[in-house]
Amino acid sequence: MALSDRSRESLLPSFLYSTAGARPYTAGGGGGAFRLPAAAAPGGVGGGAPIEIQAPREKIEMYSPAFYAACTAGGIASCGLTHMAVTPLDLVKCNMQIDPAKYKSITSGFGILAKEQGVRGFFRGWVPTLLGYSAQGACKFGFYEFFKKYYSDIAGPEYAQKYKTLIYLAGSASAEVIADVALCPFEAVKVRVQTQPGFARGLGDGLPKFIKSEGALGLYKGIVPLWGRQIPYTMMKFASFETIVEQIYKHAVPVPKSECSKSFQLGISFAGGYIAGVFCAIVSHPADNLVSFLNNAKGATVGDAVKKLGLWGLFTRGLPLRIVMIGTLTGAQWGIYDAFKVMVGLPTTGGVTPAPATSDAGLKALHVLKRMEDSMKA
Repeated sequence: MALSDRSRESLLPSFLYSTAGARPYTAGGGGGAFRLPAAAAPGGVGGGAPIEIQAPREKIEMYSPAFYAACTAGGIASCGLTHMAVTPLDLVKCNMQIDPAKYKSITSGFGILAKEQGVRGFFRGWVPTLLGYSAQGACKFGFYEFFKKYYSDIAGPEYAQKYKTLIYLAGSASAEVIADVALCPFEAVKVRVQTQPGFARGLGDGLPKFIKSEGALGLYKGIVPLWGRQIPYTMMKFASFETIVEQIYKHAVPVPKSECSKSFQLGISFAGGYIAGVFCAIVSHPADNLVSFLNNAKGATVGDAVKKLGLWGLFTRGLPLRIVMIGTLTGAQWGIYDAFKVMVGLPTTGGVTPAPATSDAGLKALHVLKRMEDSMKA
């Protein structure tokens, strides 16, 4: 997965690197440009400034603005592309949820769509899917990294280590609240385009038609069910992924993560993501049925959905297909996201349990207590 400096320069957007000047590079990571001492610089004069090797050779500093920008860009690539790729599966799933009498199974669903709409029909709604989930992915991954660091700082080193799963859950939930605000309008148009033949060809004509029919606020009619679907999904997606990957490195890999090749680490990311995706699909499926139902029927309510689908149908209708779709989707997303991070020089996500840290104040308090204990013994 290693890329040459020249190939990185041609592939990576310049905003991922600082332009105001390089930061010192340290072997422990989180540095910037590598600086040569003045004495070692060719033609250098004693006391002169060090030679700086500018971006793109410089590394991205962890938790810097460039770091969050890189995570945001990785989220766009991972979510937008993967959701667009599984548009045919999503199309069949939505129609099975809306019209189970017609679309009785996965196989018959594909057959009906092929017969009525042709092969091109399988990708109906791909534009709102690509744009909507790109916007969602940008917020989901970028804000997750931000909130994970933010809540860890609030908790402090010791409690951040002790309650790391709660931090994963809180960080991912906070990020998804924002991400769904970006996704919701696109999701509303996508579902209507995919489940009502003749409504619109895509986003260009579907969006104004939707607004004319239900008003601009109608685009957010499904925001609460969307939160109900996506927040548990994302909490499970991030917390279970972090935990699964950590356990794989701890129990199944004989060497530390730092000694594994990047390609091996990316394979672990995909495997951990796929397993996490299965859990995500099960947890979020009832809300997914609600989102499809509400965006398809004008004026429909949650009560109408429960009455028509039934509780059993709410939890099971379209679930096998969604497990396959979400498992593959989540595995691919983590693989792409971490591949992007590797490409820009960042470590892959998860797998390393940081040692509990103690603050300077805590160390001083421990020393005081130790001296008190020694004096009492004396």
